[in-house]
Amino acid sequence: MICKKEWNQFFSSITAYVALVIFLLLNGLFLFVFPDSSMLNFGYATLSPFFDFVPWVLLFLIPTITMRSFADEYKTGTFELLKTWPVKPSRLVLGKFFGAMLIILAALLPTLVYAFSLQYLSSSGGLDVGATIGSYIGLLLLCGVFVSIGIAASSFTNNTVVAFIAGAFVCFMLYAGFDALSRLPVFSGTLDYYIEMLGINFHYQSVSRGVIDTRDLVYFFVMNSFFMFITQKNVINK
Repeated sequence: MICKKEWNQFFSSITAYVALVIFLLLNGLFLFVFPDSSMLNFGYATLSPFFDFVPWVLLFLIPTITMRSFADEYKTGTFELLKTWPVKPSRLVLGKFFGAMLIILAALLPTLVYAFSLQYLSSSGGLDVGATIGSYIGLLLLCGVFVSIGIAASSFTNNTVVAFIAGAFVCFMLYAGFDALSRLPVFSGTLDYYIEMLGINFHYQSVSRGVIDTRDLVYFFVMNSFFMFITQKNVINK
């Protein structure tokens, strides 16, 4: 019920459709039109540019989707109504999470056209199916962490703009911040590898190679659980 509510709430405004259209348009322009990044100019079939580029777009798209999750409930007073429902806080948080994930899936589903197009246009070999499937799995795991971060940020405030900025900032820091920190000369040759392992990008790239490592799955599970736990605590204390 909560999941369905999130879906209907998101698609009840024109902003939702504009956000999804811009997401697909940016990907299309970057991957097929702009000459410096067009996959058609690579000379071989690969979706690597897409999987390298799309997390940066999702850094802004997902906080846009999740910023209203709890902030709007607080602002409009419907959160008090939600608390009267016979729904445990954990189920309320999970409903919000899966509702946002369904929206993300709706945004990512059309991108499968890129894979089929490259496979059809390829004169020999085609796509590396294993790596492509692994990359999509990695992308879904990354989206799960971004969604849990966005919902956690929304649970702290009744201001959607603040929720968006906080969610986008934390997503950025966890995705790229540890990579940048590991490259500092002071950590070179000592802690750089371990610092890089704390970031989402390290594990996302690992899964994208087509090899599902238990350590990567544990990382994404722990990150999701941590932010969902924070959200649940905020919901209980409101």
